[in-house]
This record gives sequence, structure tokens and C-alpha cells, in this order.
Amino acid sequence: MVLCAYHASHEQFAPSALLRYVRLTEQAGFTAVSSSEHLQPWSLRQGQSGFAWAWLGAAMQATTLPFRVVCAPGPRYHPMVIAQAAATLAELFPGRFRLALGSGEALNEWVLGKPWPRKAERQAHLLECVQMIRALWAGETVTHDGRVRAEEGKLSTRPAVPPQLFGAAITATTAHWVGRWADGLLTLGRAPEAVRRTLEGFYEGVAPASPSCFR
Repeated sequence: MVLCAYHASHEQFAPSALLRYVRLTEQAGFTAVSSSEHLQPWSLRQGQSGFAWAWLGAAMQATTLPFRVVCAPGPRYHPMVIAQAAATLAELFPGRFRLALGSGEALNEWVLGKPWPRKAERQAHLLECVQMIRALWAGETVTHDGRVRAEEGKLSTRPAVPPQLFGAAITATTAHWVGRWADGLLTLGRAPEAVRRTLEGFYEGVAPASPSCFR
């Protein structure tokens, strides 16, 4: 099934404007909404950076469309916070919310004064976060002392069915790695050959889900 989605770009438009746009999107026949999640815009000319998580509740209440947001566990968001936010939206709007995770962008993270790790370290951190989020959605109590730390964390409010978890990737190499843990791939539209290589990398990396390491 092909979904024709509108991308709600929080770095370009104010949240109130985006709320109007998604209503018009549904009226125009679009079948899904994708949302960015930024602390600050790509450039001063764009000039916006609404808090996507607050906006998502309003936008999903105002429409009947499925929504997806892409964000990165890191200095701004502990994976428990992401797991709780996603679980709340999935419980409020069953079957309509998907979460996409990436290894982050310096633009959104360095302003908090934290070091910006190399890609390999960011990916290792993301994988721990993915495992933690899935464990929390499954109702497990999570204690972990690694790149991410947690002490007996547990979600009391969870949806009947956990949301699908997508991974963000541009290159075939990263997509191959994402295929090991994600339910689906989020990538950019580019030249058809480049997209084909990325998709092939993802499908080659798909493997049976491994058990949670937080049991």
C-alpha cells in the first residue's frame, strides 16, 4: 500500500500554520503525515522550530491520518522519554502513529554543550536506545549501565500494539545496519539509482529480531 504523505516541516512553519496545513492535507486526499523534529531551523531564513511532540497530539486529534515523526535519542531526549511520548500517542490514536529514529544531527544537539561523537559511536548509542525503547513498550522493567543509563524504568501507560519503529538512513551502508533492527526504512528522495542502492542495503540487512538485552 502506497501512502502519499505531507511533510510537516517545523523548521519552516509555525505550529499553528502546520495545524491548518494538515487539515487541508486531509481534505486534499493525502493519506499520511510525516513530521520533522528540530530544536532550531536549518537556517535563520527558515526561522521556526516548534516542539513537534506537543504539536503531534493536536494535529492527530484534528485529523484521522496516520502520523510519523523522526527524532534522535541523545542529549535532548533520553530513550525513556521518547518511549513514553510515543506510547502515549499510540495509546491515544491506535494504529496511527509510527516512530522513526536516527543517530542525530549536530545542528540539534551541539547547542546543549555536549560532545558530538563520531558516527560509529552515535550508532552504537542508538542501538542501545532502540533496544531500551522496545523493552519498555513490551512492559519490561529496564535497568542498564552502558552508553545509556537507566534504573528500573517502566512504562505504566502503553498501547495495546506498540508503534512501528523505523530507522533513518541515506547511504546503503547505514541502511544495511538499520535493517538489523528496524521495522522499516526512512530515507530521502534522490536519484532513482541512489535510492535503489539504499533500499537494497536495507533489505540485505534485515534479519530476524534478536531478543531484548534488557530482560
